Amino acid sequence: MSDVVEKTLTALPSLLSLDSQPGSAKLSSTSKLGNLIRGITELTSKHEEEKLIQRELVSIKEQVSSPNTSMRQMKELMVRAIYCEMLGYEASFSYIHAIKLAQQGTVLEKRVGYLAVSLFLNESHELLLLLVNTVLKDLQSTNLIEVCMALTVVSQIFPRDMIPAILPLVEEKLNHPKEIIRRKAVLALYKFYLIAPNQVQHIHNKFRQALCDRDPGVMTASLHIYLQMIQENPEGYKDLTSSFVTILKQVVGGKLPMDFNYHSIPAPWLQIQLLRILSLLGKNDQSTSEIMYEVLDESLRRAEMNHNITYAILYESVKCIYTIHPKSGLLEKAAKCIGNFVLSPKINLKYLGLKALTYVVQQDPKLALQHQMTIIECLDHPDLIVKRETLELLFRITNAQNVTVIVEKMLEFLCMSKDDYTSTDLVGKVAELAEKYAPDNEWFIETMNTVFSVGGDMMQPDIPNNFLKLLSEGFDSVEEDRKLRLFAVDSYISLLQGEPGKLPQRFLQVISWVLGEYSYLKEELEPATVLRLLAKVLDMKQTSSETKSWVLMAMTKLCQGGNGLSVTQEVSETYSSSMDTVLRQRAQELQHLSQDSDLQPRVLPRDANLEPLEVDSSLSFLDGFVSEALAAGAAPYKPPHQRQEELVQAKVLSLEPYGLSLPISMSSCNIADRQSPTLLSMSSGLSGDSTDLSHKGGSTTLKLDGVKRVWGREGYLSQKELMEEAVQIEAPSPVRSPNHQAEDDGSQSQAATPTQTSEPEPEKQQLASSLFVGLGSQSSVCLMGKSEATPQRFRRKAKGQSSSSEPGTQISYSLVSPPSTVDNLLCNNLLDSNINSGETSEVSGGHTTPNGTCDVEAELTDSKIKGRYLTGDSGLAAAAPSPHEEPNRPKDICLSSHLPAELSGLFHSEITPLCSSQCLHLSACHVQKEDSLVLVIFISNSSDCAIQQTLLDLDSEQLEVSSASDSPVEEVRGHSVAVCQYSLTVKRPSAHVEVTGMVSYLFCAEMPQAAQFSYKLSLTSFIRPLMVSTEEYGTMWLTFTHDTKQNLALISDGQEPLTATLNVLKKKLQLHVVEIIGMEGIVACQVLRNQPCLMHCRVHAGMLAVWMRSPVPDLPDCLIYHCQRALQEH
Repeated sequence: MSDVVEKTLTALPSLLSLDSQPGSAKLSSTSKLGNLIRGITELTSKHEEEKLIQRELVSIKEQVSSPNTSMRQMKELMVRAIYCEMLGYEASFSYIHAIKLAQQGTVLEKRVGYLAVSLFLNESHELLLLLVNTVLKDLQSTNLIEVCMALTVVSQIFPRDMIPAILPLVEEKLNHPKEIIRRKAVLALYKFYLIAPNQVQHIHNKFRQALCDRDPGVMTASLHIYLQMIQENPEGYKDLTSSFVTILKQVVGGKLPMDFNYHSIPAPWLQIQLLRILSLLGKNDQSTSEIMYEVLDESLRRAEMNHNITYAILYESVKCIYTIHPKSGLLEKAAKCIGNFVLSPKINLKYLGLKALTYVVQQDPKLALQHQMTIIECLDHPDLIVKRETLELLFRITNAQNVTVIVEKMLEFLCMSKDDYTSTDLVGKVAELAEKYAPDNEWFIETMNTVFSVGGDMMQPDIPNNFLKLLSEGFDSVEEDRKLRLFAVDSYISLLQGEPGKLPQRFLQVISWVLGEYSYLKEELEPATVLRLLAKVLDMKQTSSETKSWVLMAMTKLCQGGNGLSVTQEVSETYSSSMDTVLRQRAQELQHLSQDSDLQPRVLPRDANLEPLEVDSSLSFLDGFVSEALAAGAAPYKPPHQRQEELVQAKVLSLEPYGLSLPISMSSCNIADRQSPTLLSMSSGLSGDSTDLSHKGGSTTLKLDGVKRVWGREGYLSQKELMEEAVQIEAPSPVRSPNHQAEDDGSQSQAATPTQTSEPEPEKQQLASSLFVGLGSQSSVCLMGKSEATPQRFRRKAKGQSSSSEPGTQISYSLVSPPSTVDNLLCNNLLDSNINSGETSEVSGGHTTPNGTCDVEAELTDSKIKGRYLTGDSGLAAAAPSPHEEPNRPKDICLSSHLPAELSGLFHSEITPLCSSQCLHLSACHVQKEDSLVLVIFISNSSDCAIQQTLLDLDSEQLEVSSASDSPVEEVRGHSVAVCQYSLTVKRPSAHVEVTGMVSYLFCAEMPQAAQFSYKLSLTSFIRPLMVSTEEYGTMWLTFTHDTKQNLALISDGQEPLTATLNVLKKKLQLHVVEIIGMEGIVACQVLRNQPCLMHCRVHAGMLAVWMRSPVPDLPDCLIYHCQRALQEH
């Protein structure tokens, strides 16, 4: 919206100078807008401004309501109203007149009307309904200016409910002869993709046409859509890599018109966009990355470091180089760029260098060593932003050896920081480091005490919750549990005996909970002493009601056996008459349990090793009561957010093109669905106010467990041991371009080593040795976010099946479903006539399997081997395109014959290789049963020696995975095949779902080996027909709340179009056609397990208007997508 405001202010003088000639850039001295602006600038107080604006609004309201006001006068009134709104004063009376101005008048008047509408209204405003017909009419106009205005307002304020009405017209504009129309149409479609991606799935091929448009502006607009789509699914657009590279080559080569240059830099924002796209496409893909090396080298070479925009290009180039498959030459040049940034005396460049170093330090920790003294100096930099980014860099290089020094620096910065966002962020980082790398119990508790004290009530609630959960769940060692809890009790007793009034409320809550749970561990500590200290907290004026509730609950746990009866009696009498109902309840509980010595230990047991409690968060035990109340006519419960959404939705436009066939108006019956019971496991020790600990989501930090560091500045590190290198500290030098620096490096290599101008201070040298310890070698140092080589200090007890903790070699595999077939468009007109069809249609050669692409962190050992067989350090390899051609794999094994007897007669997918080594081969297929989907994994041993300690571990974000085998496979004999079965059901609907897994095994008494793999499926594999009657369908329809609408193409195969279309959907998606009446039909299906979805469709205007409803969020959108795909592929 800021762009619109800027354009408005720029255009105001030329638009509204009523007394000057058209096109004049000066505001008329007699213009009423000019008088208003001058009057405001001459005022001396806000009160005078308010009085002036109110008088102006009254005058505008009188004039717009007058029937004698001409369109030219209305134009000026609208802009005066815009100016008042921009100053923060409401002019809602002018909204309807702005819409009228957009509907009538000349082009210039319509332009002001559209501008006012785009500034006045938002996507949920009810008056947008009056603008739909105007936009439809202008989109079909022959006047280019009217079409441009309509496309602009569509991309700014149209909500998703209005998209179906205008999508066909916007789609037509992609083929308009004028490039400005095509560009605005692409931007409108980009907005549609952001707010309703399922509604533009069918025009992806037209996006490719826009990418190949002869006009650079249209091509640039299409990159916004591709960046978004590639972020979601990079595998589906690998075939466009060569096209993006060709575009970047021409941009860098200066083949675009001069109009696209900015400070003599050719299209810098286009370069940045392309570099981001290439980094996504080349990540973990060697063949795709090789296509990019040349153009990335050229980008670094041509970027002269003399302007801010070139720094941005270099920064994106460095990120791209460190993201894609590595090349040693490029890594050297990128490292020099980072060094130039970090050593620059300019604050902005130094910050950019630190940010780039933070990004790449995970792949190349030694790069931080080269600039350690500069990083130390940045810790004392006067600019807080530079200091904060330096701490972020230190956070990334934290390991068990330097955690105490880095946490100390973070806490020092935290104590003097006055920015709430920075404090909240740093508190979370310190808590994470303390839990992961704490050297001992004392340091951990003291650090967390400092976090709670300094962070105060600004910290995220999950920090104290996770701390208490860590204490309650315990670790692998029972003795460690006891020592940690006992030290926490000692620490908190000392704090309460000091000045508890200075402690934040959340810290007091943590102290209360810990003392209530574990103060009994300190045998010499009398419960009455603890009760008196807690009562002291209750008497403090600054103690909040929530904290008092925690304290009362802790006192209730400590009153066992009549301890401190006088204190508890006094407290319970005080708060039994409190105005706060929660405090009254806690006081009553304290009073009764302190007097009943037999009931208290049964209600609040001290033994934390009891079976975890099962909490039914959906309150399903009330289902019977709710059903009876609903049958008696009670209104169903609606959460506050749903009620608010319905109030908003009731005001927006409904584009349903047909009447409903059901007897009751379903548009007014949005009934809240009940969530299925979710059983949350909690330790019995988490009593009292700790019940919310299990409801908090997981950590939002990036988890990279299992990721090997396989490359660095010297190239691949997995093929050789990295030798110790002497750490050289670069002296600060002027910022230069990479090609100039390469020349300087060549000259310096023949000269003697220059003497350093100044020696670093001993204190800084000592600090550097403490901060950067462990980064100089490929040792077992675990960086923050990297895989752990040594066990962390506080490791929570494993839940569920545990995997092997012995060190092993891991290789990451990615198995994806085959991409849909799309037309490879020729880009003969793309930017330059030199682009030929061969460059555009080149497909990145990857290591494919029958089920998709298999990315392996390994090198090609022999380029002449048929099938491109790859081998890594551990001997594991990616499955080749032709598995039967592998020399080490037995050719006489037919895996389908090993299917279990109960599955052999059912339909199963193609058996797909997952990963393989010289001895072990993993393959998989899925078998469709009526009530479930079974994933079958074949473990083949092609050697003479048995494979032992075989362990498969599967997981999925979208699916529930449960073992269906009678017993786990632990040993695979030589030249045999073992089979594992897993039952899959949908947990969270998505168009495509993925199962990730890891296999670990021991072969011939060697080191344990492990490999990761993934298996992708389509949601269609889980769809089953839902057999219901028409009456049952109508009842279910009224209870479902989540819906979506879409127009689909009809199919005519010699029979009635509706019947033919539904038959295709029935055949391909296993839907159940409930009934077809005339031009309408109703269909039902379910997604395993028990996730129903209903579809109501009607033939309208040559299209199939579909309305889907389900109690499951996102399920209607996913099924609409698959319906479109099924009809397109037919």
